[in-house]
Amino acid sequence: MDVTRPRPSVGPALAGAVDLSALKQRPAAGGQTAGAPGGPNVTAVTEANFEAEVLVRSGQVPVVVLLWSPRGDSSVALGETLASLAAADDGKWSLAMVNVDTTPRIAQMFGIQGVPTVVALIGGQPVASFQGSQPADELRRWVDSLLGDGESEQQVDPELAAARAYLDDGNFAAALAAYQAILDAQPNHAEAKGAVRQIAFLERASVQRPDAVAVADAAPDDIEAAFAAADAEILAQAASAAFDRLIGLIKRTAGDDRTKVRTRLIELFELFDPADPEVVAGRRNLANALY
Repeated sequence: MDVTRPRPSVGPALAGAVDLSALKQRPAAGGQTAGAPGGPNVTAVTEANFEAEVLVRSGQVPVVVLLWSPRGDSSVALGETLASLAAADDGKWSLAMVNVDTTPRIAQMFGIQGVPTVVALIGGQPVASFQGSQPADELRRWVDSLLGDGESEQQVDPELAAARAYLDDGNFAAALAAYQAILDAQPNHAEAKGAVRQIAFLERASVQRPDAVAVADAAPDDIEAAFAAADAEILAQAASAAFDRLIGLIKRTAGDDRTKVRTRLIELFELFDPADPEVVAGRRNLANALY
């Protein structure tokens, strides 16, 4: 249902795994979809460049994701207005255009129920959203509120800027060390917490053997094999399969082994938004397995 004005609110949770393997080599931005509004700071987003142009980019400037369809006049009009605002703001934020007709999986990840839908991300997290077309003056105020919530370049701590730069360059070892140093000094730093978890996961998962799932399936009670397979399934965006694998193992173990598996499962949960439906279901299934 369309709303009458944009409302700063928590946007739809990103569902599915955040595959940071795309950070190893940032893909070049794709060309504009036919019929899509274009211009400075406007990118046509597909599955191939979603990580780089939305998740990674939102660690540098706010990213406004427009989930649209060229079949809808309101979608096209909203895209044109947002594109003009992005051009006027000269790099203060980025507009990511997602054609839901050609990239339906991204729409599913955001859990949208209609188009056009707009979701703003800062630091890889949805911070505001609205559905439906909006007047230009309301959009201007909404974008300004996002810029007010974000950090200006002058306000970014040099250590945080360095950590982000390492991550953007794909230097995971340096990024992990830099974020860990921030976390050691500020234990509640949200961005550092999330980055440390995800980089540590990626470093571990990226060296798993390609047949990890098959190996674990052949030896279902091998804890280390199950861990490797769960990592591979997360990278393959099969989060529920990874969660179910470890929950099944929890049911078959006891004592220290059960604690070890439960600890790893919770670590995997923490890679996602707590409101992600797969995480919610996984935590419920974990509770049932334990009690």
